[in-house]
Amino acid sequence: MGDNLSFLGLGVMGYPMAGHLARAGHRVTVYNRTRAKAERWLAEHGTADCRIAASPRAAADGADIVFACVGADEDVRAVCIGPEGAFDGMRTGAVFVDHTTASAALAREMAAEAEKRGLAFLDAPVSGGEAGAVNGQLTIMVGGDEAAFARVRPVIAAYAKMARLLGPAGAGQTAKMVNQICIAGIVQGLAEALHFCLEAGLDADAVVDVISRGAAQSWQMDNRAATMVRGEFDFGFAVDLMRKDLAIVLAEARRLGVSLPLTALVDQFYADVQKMGGGRQDTSSLIRRFRG
Repeated sequence: MGDNLSFLGLGVMGYPMAGHLARAGHRVTVYNRTRAKAERWLAEHGTADCRIAASPRAAADGADIVFACVGADEDVRAVCIGPEGAFDGMRTGAVFVDHTTASAALAREMAAEAEKRGLAFLDAPVSGGEAGAVNGQLTIMVGGDEAAFARVRPVIAAYAKMARLLGPAGAGQTAKMVNQICIAGIVQGLAEALHFCLEAGLDADAVVDVISRGAAQSWQMDNRAATMVRGEFDFGFAVDLMRKDLAIVLAEARRLGVSLPLTALVDQFYADVQKMGGGRQDTSSLIRRFRG
């Protein structure tokens, strides 16, 4: 029999991630602010050992590991230490794994609060988008205690193709910032290249087929170039969420005294896409600034 687990937050990412844990044979208790979604999850993914809890604290009661994937810093703080927060329901020695993309400062704060209570806290943001969550192919960047990571690593293998401890509390969130910096620049470069290609009268699909075999190749090119050309932008990670992430990146860069001119510029380009009504479209919609 598997572990006693809790999963807090059944959004686009958390819903399938919790499902993978249930299918792996674990006893999963879920909590979601909208109970109807939790009931839908239980009907779709739940086993006889799975249940719904009315609060983070109730969900964490008796759990070996508590997972969360919520919206932002304030949401993490609320499910951890707010009224009916999970930390008050966790037993000594239990581990809290936060898959939210949040600030490194928040991760360090929650790790310190967890330590006071005899708990462990891992900041473990993910990359791979909705498809990665559904297919169990996420990449996870982790900060925190080595022993706690060793405890959870075989469990998160249910939905992760790669998970690595990168340093103390906050290291996972900082690594996710590096990830988002890379994505922002690559998507902007691809948008410009495809716009240029089309304006020059070339067959964009044919050109991409050629250049994707060389140094220009990227995940974004392989997975988004064709849909960008067709004006299709319903493929996961939304512009609104990318802007949230880039705000975290730019705030941390200011704290460190690091200049990120390209990232700051692309953030403003995403603001343009939001003004065009594309906030819920995926990040490849940057090309709309050129092509409408």
